[in-house]
Amino acid sequence: MLFHGSSLPPPSSLNAQDPASLLSFPVTSSVAVIIHLSSTNLINWLQRSFLLLSPLVCSQSLQVGYGGWQNISMAKYFTDYANLCFEVFGDRVKHWVTFSDPRTMAEKGYETGHHAPGLQLHGTGLYQAAHHIIKAHAQAWHSYHQTWRSKQQGLVGISLNCDWGEPVDSSNPKDIEAAERYLQFCLGWFANPIYAGDYPQVMKEYIGRKSAEQGLDVSRLPEFSLQEKRYIKGTSDFLGLGHFTTRYITAKNYPSCQGPSYQNDRDLIELVDPNWPDLGSKWLYSVPWGFRRLLNFAQTQYGDPPIYVMENGASQKLHCTHLCDKWRIQYLKGYINEMLKEPLLSHMQMATEIAVPTVCTLCVLIAAVLLTILLHRQH
Repeated sequence: MLFHGSSLPPPSSLNAQDPASLLSFPVTSSVAVIIHLSSTNLINWLQRSFLLLSPLVCSQSLQVGYGGWQNISMAKYFTDYANLCFEVFGDRVKHWVTFSDPRTMAEKGYETGHHAPGLQLHGTGLYQAAHHIIKAHAQAWHSYHQTWRSKQQGLVGISLNCDWGEPVDSSNPKDIEAAERYLQFCLGWFANPIYAGDYPQVMKEYIGRKSAEQGLDVSRLPEFSLQEKRYIKGTSDFLGLGHFTTRYITAKNYPSCQGPSYQNDRDLIELVDPNWPDLGSKWLYSVPWGFRRLLNFAQTQYGDPPIYVMENGASQKLHCTHLCDKWRIQYLKGYINEMLKEPLLSHMQMATEIAVPTVCTLCVLIAAVLLTILLHRQH
């Protein structure tokens, strides 16, 4: 459930026993709304689900006034906001997700400009944003662990989206390496620092080499200090996974003279099989076996963590005036069956994602901190 909007409907419109009414409930991103929610039965329904702290995009006011996720101070603002949510809702919410699909936040917000804040800082902006998002996640996790966990007994994790990458030629070492590189630049970009303490080695090597060839003294991929690596490693009680489709991957060398970009840094091409069933979105194909391979990869790569499937599904294929979901049923059936095969069955759980957006302006974030201080003084 994604709460959004700029106006708050009357509490009478809420029915905690009716999920449909909750799913359509728009909420403003403000401290006043957090207080309002805490006084309704809505949050009692949330305790059976996962609560997402961050929206997919950074607000324009935070971007213009403070540089958004290009500014490390965002990590502290986010942690202050998370602490307020932990304090107000933590007695009932037991599963917290700091960020959902942060790779898309970074890539589309600071590389392609397709999402807010709409910047095109090719080959630099997305890595800087991701660096700060990872630190923000770690700070929120540590804050919960040190202050709230013993009292609330909840869990804090992150949700990462990634398609599966299959080598075009499974007998070609270059394609095998390219498929591995695809996964590390996608899932490993965020998961590796959290589970191993640093970015994947292949990312450091490729981006570092191309940066040097482009005449830069330092890599475009930021570095974590030794202290930061230790601080970030292990900051997830579970791994959320979002997955929709698969790509065939083959190696392709992009000369550094073409300029910095996330796509060129990876040195690969993504392909699809024309025989795969296509669905509502032009990028979406039904490839259930890729789901199982991604789950196996995450399970073995990151030390067999608890995994929750946070995102999966198919968009509308045809415009219908009546129920016509057989193709969607087949998609979901195929993907769920892959997840339920042994030995994954004992490790997997399905989760309904419940999302509450982060506050949208700095003044609201400051208000959240001041409110928290006020609440402490009153008790």
